[in-house]
Amino acid sequence: MAKNANYRVRLRRRREGKTDYQARKAMVVSSRPRLVTRGSLKNATVQIIKAKPEGDYVLVAANSKELIKQFGWKAPTGNIPSAYLTGLLCGLKAKKSGIKEAILDAGLGSPTRGARIFAMLNGVVDAGVDVPFSEEKLVKERIKGEQVAKYAKELGIGSEEYNQKFAAYLKAGIAPEKLPEHFTKVKADIIASFKGEKKDE
Repeated sequence: MAKNANYRVRLRRRREGKTDYQARKAMVVSSRPRLVTRGSLKNATVQIIKAKPEGDYVLVAANSKELIKQFGWKAPTGNIPSAYLTGLLCGLKAKKSGIKEAILDAGLGSPTRGARIFAMLNGVVDAGVDVPFSEEKLVKERIKGEQVAKYAKELGIGSEEYNQKFAAYLKAGIAPEKLPEHFTKVKADIIASFKGEKKDE
């Protein structure tokens, strides 16, 4: 509610918590493409976007659902390993399109160490796209899903709690303790697909 004559209503998207216009202006003025990382409970989306006078233009994009459809990913698509692979896929698409650099646009969230947005960023950087970042934000030991495998073994393979907590993994045909190996294979398949190599069946 207005309290005096100088009161100004904030822009709609700022009121809705969707856009930080000050941060966005700084990124647009830099003239470099933005690496936009967004995640939900079940999916991850990574885009490289270029701002133009008429609006944002998506140069390349990848969604974690592509991991299932194109590369045989069996684990959930909302975890850190799938976030990394989605970033890697987007980064390789970017390199193929001639995109060499970008700046991170993490949105309005408060990015914390080890968050999925940094797993996505890590994937893009590993693909060869130059994105400024702080190494301390990354937790590389979690990218392969080794923490998931360790926890599954601690619960006891085949136990009631194991079957309950990892029902989604088991339904998809992947044992959670085998996640690091599955991750390594899918990562190799993604990289091979951009080298023109035939994927292993």
